[in-house]
Amino acid sequence: MQEQRDRVLTVPNVLSALRLVLVPVFLWLLLVVHENAWAVAVLMFSGFSDWADGKIARLVDNQSSRLGELLDPAVDRIYMVAIPIALAIHGSVPWWIVLTLLGRDLVLAATLPLLRTRGLTALPVTYIGKAATFALMSGLPLILLGQWDALWSRVILACGWAFLIWGLLMYLWSGVLYLIQVSMVMRQMPKVGR
Repeated sequence: MQEQRDRVLTVPNVLSALRLVLVPVFLWLLLVVHENAWAVAVLMFSGFSDWADGKIARLVDNQSSRLGELLDPAVDRIYMVAIPIALAIHGSVPWWIVLTLLGRDLVLAATLPLLRTRGLTALPVTYIGKAATFALMSGLPLILLGQWDALWSRVILACGWAFLIWGLLMYLWSGVLYLIQVSMVMRQMPKVGR
């Protein structure tokens, strides 16, 4: 069983690696050559592959691995930083949204040393956190897709903003819940020795 957990070449790992490679491709398409349609296509493929790699890892034998458990959330974090910053540089979203998202993540990252004193590396991801990430990763591409001057584009832009605002509120709420969990861990779990 340990040999299966140590596998590197699995379909979910390949999809996660491909998503990682697509980050600079997205940035180049959006910010250098200004190919918004192709940039949206990259984001849509990345979103689908993120969903697919999780499904495959859970449902198909021999596709779950320790590398995948580390790589998938790391790539998600990179996307959650790179995409909002790129869209703010592009002028599609205001900087205050980007700073709010990054600020929340920095606050939660600051709790990691506290958790390590209790023998934990992180707390489990909550469903509200997953829903928030889904809403944000749906809203941002829709906002980019809504940048054309057409009626269909304005409808998509409104939907994108609805997803983004909903996702931002859930993202902040999931951060509050995470901080509550951290305080409970600090009060209830003993420190571990070195």
